[in-house]
Amino acid sequence: MQIGSRRCILNPASGDGEHADYVPRLMAARGFKVYETESEGDAVELGREAGKAEASEVAVCGGDGTVNEVVRGLNDAGHLDSVTLSVIPAGTANLLAGNVGIRDIEHGVEVADTGDTRPVDVGVADNEPFLVSCIAGLPADASVSTPSDLKERFGTLSFLLTGAQEALRFDGLDITIAAVGEDGPFTWSGEATCLLVGNARKFVAEGGQANMEDGLLDVAIVEQMPAGNLVAEAIGQRLLALDTDGVTHVRADEITVDGHGAKLTFSRDGELSTHETLSLSVRETALTLRVGPGYEPNPK
Repeated sequence: MQIGSRRCILNPASGDGEHADYVPRLMAARGFKVYETESEGDAVELGREAGKAEASEVAVCGGDGTVNEVVRGLNDAGHLDSVTLSVIPAGTANLLAGNVGIRDIEHGVEVADTGDTRPVDVGVADNEPFLVSCIAGLPADASVSTPSDLKERFGTLSFLLTGAQEALRFDGLDITIAAVGEDGPFTWSGEATCLLVGNARKFVAEGGQANMEDGLLDVAIVEQMPAGNLVAEAIGQRLLALDTDGVTHVRADEITVDGHGAKLTFSRDGELSTHETLSLSVRETALTLRVGPGYEPNPK
């Protein structure tokens, strides 16, 4: 095996930080050279360096935000479709890991070494890749307002707690959405509480894993639901039922979101950006990802 062909990019500040003491030893024993981030943006540069070095495998130890940064770096280097990526969940939410059957840090280390591989879709928003989701509206605004100490105390529940506070002052989104869906062209225009676009995650029915190999994004437009009800549904782990009033669901491979001149805040796997207009698409089965035995290629 080429020296340096297996790399582990580790964020020692993710989650409770305890993984930083032992994950480097575990990964080194499996032939991974470990690179640690020191400040914001380091994971992008380390991903870019891994791509330029033509690393065959890159394991990311951190949360969804760290994974997103590494993916962006690999994409910048033109190496995203040539690498095998794996995820060691050490962040707050770890949505991607949970959706591809990785239970915890120790299991993630095992999967990074010998796990099965699957070709999965990569979502693209304004030419930037994402693996889990891209959202606008109340959830994105709540993620902006969630302080780090609250995340440490309450984990993923912190976003819901902040969301309940944000609901009291959130004005909604005045948007027009044009999409090319599995049933043909689709257009929606009006005021929405939020727009939820998932690649690895779906937001309707029981939520959970979306089909990451079908070339489609799972889109939910929450039109008229009171924000407090949205938070209550999220706490119940159901999020949105298919028959919830004011919810439009479509699966599409191309989406354009127009804010009618207003700047909209989007959270792309935790990475925040603002756009007056945003185009989203899918690069079908563009990434090789190591998955756990609980991963379902075609979830129901």
